[in-house]
Amino acid sequence: MFTNSAVLPLPSAGVVAGRRPRAWLAVAVATFAVAWGGNEFTPLLVMYRGRDGFSALTVDLLLFAYVFGIVPALLIGGPLSDRFGRRPLMLPAPLLAAVGSLVLALGGNSALVLGVGRVFSGIALGLAMAVGGSWIKELSSPPWDEGGAGARRAAMSLTAGFGLGAGAAGVLAQWAPAPTTLSYAVNIAVALAATLLLVAAPETRARDDSGRPWWADLAVPAGTRRRFLLVVLPVAPWVFGAAASAYAVLPALMTERAAGAPIAFSALLCVVTLGVGFTVQHLARRLGGGLRPVVTALMLLIAGMAIAAWAAVALTIFSALVAAAALGAGYGMAMLAGLQEIQRIAGPDDLAGLTAVFYSVSYLGFAVPAALAFLSQRVPGLLSYPVMFGAGSLAALGCLTVVALGARRSRP
Repeated sequence: MFTNSAVLPLPSAGVVAGRRPRAWLAVAVATFAVAWGGNEFTPLLVMYRGRDGFSALTVDLLLFAYVFGIVPALLIGGPLSDRFGRRPLMLPAPLLAAVGSLVLALGGNSALVLGVGRVFSGIALGLAMAVGGSWIKELSSPPWDEGGAGARRAAMSLTAGFGLGAGAAGVLAQWAPAPTTLSYAVNIAVALAATLLLVAAPETRARDDSGRPWWADLAVPAGTRRRFLLVVLPVAPWVFGAAASAYAVLPALMTERAAGAPIAFSALLCVVTLGVGFTVQHLARRLGGGLRPVVTALMLLIAGMAIAAWAAVALTIFSALVAAAALGAGYGMAMLAGLQEIQRIAGPDDLAGLTAVFYSVSYLGFAVPAALAFLSQRVPGLLSYPVMFGAGSLAALGCLTVVALGARRSRP
């Protein structure tokens, strides 16, 4: 990464005197709005599968489609914001989220158009996660704020948007008129309002004029550090692997049991998953630093996958809700633990870049529902959902072993 960038000069004495200026809130609201747009599609998977006749594999691929927008936006937008500043890269994010919602609203029963809308939503979310998260972290540190809450605020902004977006979309699609358009229209309004707030957020990153080509900044040296490879990388795919299992796989398995209101039940599983994740992120400050948050996350994921295997056998409303809560706890802790490690490892010139790498790996977890659907269709007798969830629990145990051994060979 480049080395001539710098944090902008300190804000005025009047800003510092307030001690809690909450300048981060505008960026958090924009991140919330973008996350809303990113996850509003999830509870509607049941609707698209039932009304439009899409197969389970098709809707799971549509869920995964926005990763094709997220990953490039993360890997390009994050490092570029380290060079050009946070505002130029973050300001388009809520507008792109609005475009994504508009395309989805107009998509009808076309899988291709819906896929395009998901890609726009993914681009917006990638920018919000890498650039917005770094901006929130900087605005949560001295002299803007007291410091120490940046990772938690960024994680909670995303989780709140994911949860409320899914909940609102599910309720509107189940009981309100125009089920394929109204929920998206709400996000468009929220995203445009967030854009107006974001304009006033203070810039924290000075533009770099070193003369180096911009593409030279896309390399993130910290991503090759041993601590990242042995501690962060093993937990990253579980972030959204757990979440997607809870609010994409479980609703599909429970369609017949929740036949009275399948979309609303899907939304409920989303809200439970992300609500528990949000609560865990809020309470996790008591764990302190070091390796404890990562170990706790993987232990929660081991338990969550095992409970999901039980729920896939029982197929009751109660078991699905318990599994969603358990997976949500693992999701919330894994996201927060990963971000905390990233903020310890990264220097000021590659914070957004390394955050982008973490989120890029974490979003590979959204391939889990499509992979499980494909495997269950190809080998239906051998690879049932309970068996695959059980294998997931063992895989999480393997990752915990890697982290425990790797932590001895690396330091933050």
